Amino acid sequence: MSDHHDHNGHSHPHTQTKAVVNRLARAAGHLESVKRMVEDGRDCAEVLTQLAAVRAAIGSTAKLILKDHIEHCVADAANDAEALDALNKAIEQFMG
Repeated sequence: MSDHHDHNGHSHPHTQTKAVVNRLARAAGHLESVKRMVEDGRDCAEVLTQLAAVRAAIGSTAKLILKDHIEHCVADAANDAEALDALNKAIEQFMG
């Protein structure tokens, strides 16, 4: 996996790639355990609590990605309207 991201031919380093991948792996494992909880007929309140924890983990990972992107890509492309527009669209899509 590359630690660089390309914006219109300009490559920018991402310093948090390993941390993001690790967080996503933990969230995926956690979600898999929630799936098993449902399959095992566990209490709905327990399942919802664990789903909230997975959602929080994904949200904190998204914040880390956004922070890294701002520090390493947007800062370099401050005068690049296309890059800023792409970031705004990604934020809108993530925020729902």
